[in-house]
Amino acid sequence: MNEARKQPDRRKKFEDAAFVFRYLRPYRLPFCAAILSLVASTSLGLCFPYLTGVLLDGGFSGDKAAAALTINRTAILLLATLAAQAVFSFFSTSWFYACGEKALTDLRRETFSRLVGMPMAFFSQRRIGELSSRLTNDLTLLQDTLTMTVQQTLRQSLLLTGGIFMVAWTSLRLSGLMISTFPVLVLIGIVYGRYIRRHAREAQDRLAEAGTVVDESLQGIANVKAFGNESFEFSRYSRHLDSFLRVILRTAVLRASMVSFIIFGVFGSIVLVFWYGAHLMLSGGLTFGELTRFVLYTTFVGGSVASFAEVAGQVQKTLGATERVRELLSESPEIDSRAAAPAAPAPRFQGTVRFDDISFRYPSRKEIPVLQNLTIEAAAGESIALVGASGAGKSTIVSLLLRFYEPDSGRILVDGRPAAGFTLAELRSNLAIVPQEVILLGGSIRENILYGKPSASPEEVMAASRLAACHEFIERFPDGYETVVGDRGIKLSGGQRQRIAIARALLKDPAILILDEATSSLDSESEQLIQKALGVLLQNRTAIIIAHRLSTIRRVDKIYVIEHGRVVETGTHDKLFAKPDGTYRRLAELQFLDPDFKNEELHPPGLEPGTN
Repeated sequence: MNEARKQPDRRKKFEDAAFVFRYLRPYRLPFCAAILSLVASTSLGLCFPYLTGVLLDGGFSGDKAAAALTINRTAILLLATLAAQAVFSFFSTSWFYACGEKALTDLRRETFSRLVGMPMAFFSQRRIGELSSRLTNDLTLLQDTLTMTVQQTLRQSLLLTGGIFMVAWTSLRLSGLMISTFPVLVLIGIVYGRYIRRHAREAQDRLAEAGTVVDESLQGIANVKAFGNESFEFSRYSRHLDSFLRVILRTAVLRASMVSFIIFGVFGSIVLVFWYGAHLMLSGGLTFGELTRFVLYTTFVGGSVASFAEVAGQVQKTLGATERVRELLSESPEIDSRAAAPAAPAPRFQGTVRFDDISFRYPSRKEIPVLQNLTIEAAAGESIALVGASGAGKSTIVSLLLRFYEPDSGRILVDGRPAAGFTLAELRSNLAIVPQEVILLGGSIRENILYGKPSASPEEVMAASRLAACHEFIERFPDGYETVVGDRGIKLSGGQRQRIAIARALLKDPAILILDEATSSLDSESEQLIQKALGVLLQNRTAIIIAHRLSTIRRVDKIYVIEHGRVVETGTHDKLFAKPDGTYRRLAELQFLDPDFKNEELHPPGLEPGTN
């Protein structure tokens, strides 16, 4: 039974080790050259005790002239051996580092590529700090393994093997005494290694949790300061650090006790060997040079065995980190029914969109229906608005159109074809969204606008900025379009960020434009400029507008009122407002008669629904 349990664990360890070396495959030629250089360097190092023994035995020769010649030649040979060893050590170390760093860079690329390719359901179930830890802490452990531990393991293995062979060749009786102590040391090392690996994985998990607190605190630093919760966040971070510290200290105690025990056992064995060797010298069974040679080789063997304790601890930590990275890479990316299609410019959609009897529940909370038998439609070039209370399902509709999630039932049609029939690249290249909560890159304003179309010219960037009413405030900055906006755009106001997001969407020139409260952070003057620009830009372009401020959607072609994931009303502003007991009428009166909307008329004259 125990053997059956051990089999999967052994297989898993092998797979973890093979996973690391898989990324060395493209660099196998320089890696093999590094191994050959390491073998040459270690072999030359094993010559040192032998030549030292010859040198010392030469001093006991009866013929002084012959002894002096032997000593001089042996000394020169020793220096030449050390010089050659240094050269081979240089090449082996530099090549090992180069291969390790290149392999790790490839792994970082693949891990990040897999991360950004995960579906939205994956991110809804995980914390960003934990995922960041995969790219930082876990891969740093793999870096140490690829650049140092592999090299150290090979070197110590060669020294151990060569050293045992040389001590056996020098004196079988002494080597038998020394080698008899090894099985106990190896067994204890294996037992300790299992505990260290378990604790190492737990430590990495605790560190990831602490990293999550840092990410959340810094991303929401404005809220932290506004609520005066600096001490609260510090306490939260400290609790996670204390948890990590407790685990890492337990690991340190295990590793320290393992190293101490093995060092005691190894060098205790060496003392035993010295004692026996001294007695052999007294009886004439061993020369001084042979004893010196044996002692040096024994030191090599002892040092190798002792270093294996540290190497084993590092390997166990690495296997724990490798397991976490493999778990991430084993996750399924976004499903694309035509992912294997050859890369080509995506055709431009006409823009017809239809949600046909859609039902949906989020994977993380299957018990709550979000959309229920919902049907909405937008013809090509038509503007529709989605209206309803928070939580009605409006943003979910947009998420399904972008294929962040797949509906549980029903179909989403784009230009009469199922949305799932397009590649994600084809679909999303024809869509652009201006979200309510705008998050900008930490680079320049130009880089943020170019995010919509990286190949755009400076003239196109400026034209989109003018249409989005942000060119003037950009030009007022000393660095203009090269102004750095800071992390998440913190150096800009909410309205400025939103206008840049609009410019980014306009630069993309999508067939279908999604506006999620796109003017919510603008002042009245800027909103008027944007509304005029949108009035021109929405011509011959399908627009889906999510709105809470109903004053911004009075001119759309069609309004869908959503309640509890269902369409309860459909029509133009005039038609819906004319229903005395309608949901839209109630929402409109709450806004237009509210003191905050005192400048709005209950029913502004001259409305012409359908005139974009």
